[in-house]
Amino acid sequence: MTTAMLEQLIFLAGIGQLSVLIASALVPSRLNWRVELNSIPRLHRQLYWVYGGYVVMAIIALGLISIFNAAELASGSRLARSVCFFAAVFWGVRLSLQAVLHIRPHLTTWWLKLGYHTLTMLFIFFTVVFSWSALQGWIFPVAT
Repeated sequence: MTTAMLEQLIFLAGIGQLSVLIASALVPSRLNWRVELNSIPRLHRQLYWVYGGYVVMAIIALGLISIFNAAELASGSRLARSVCFFAAVFWGVRLSLQAVLHIRPHLTTWWLKLGYHTLTMLFIFFTVVFSWSALQGWIFPVAT
């Protein structure tokens, strides 16, 4: 894979990461958090929102870094590979959670099913692109 191609893929991954936030914004309402979380102590409810906020901020940061620094991330520098390694692990963990989260009862409409499968494909794309970038020059050869 050429550096230019990798740069384009990283840029597209940046746009894709920001698009994931659309689904993230729907989670609290679709899962009825206001009602469902009332059965747990207030601190636990607050922690859900805090953790969710941190995840959203990480996705925003990864998305913006990917969009505005795609060339640098594709360069293969140690810092670029480190950032891409973090992104690959972040999205790889999220991808692996797709297999264990009990989501089926919540996929009640065709558009929720389509959204779920689209997210899975995006998670695969992010994991592959950032893994490739993180491992370039070390495992995968760099082509200019």
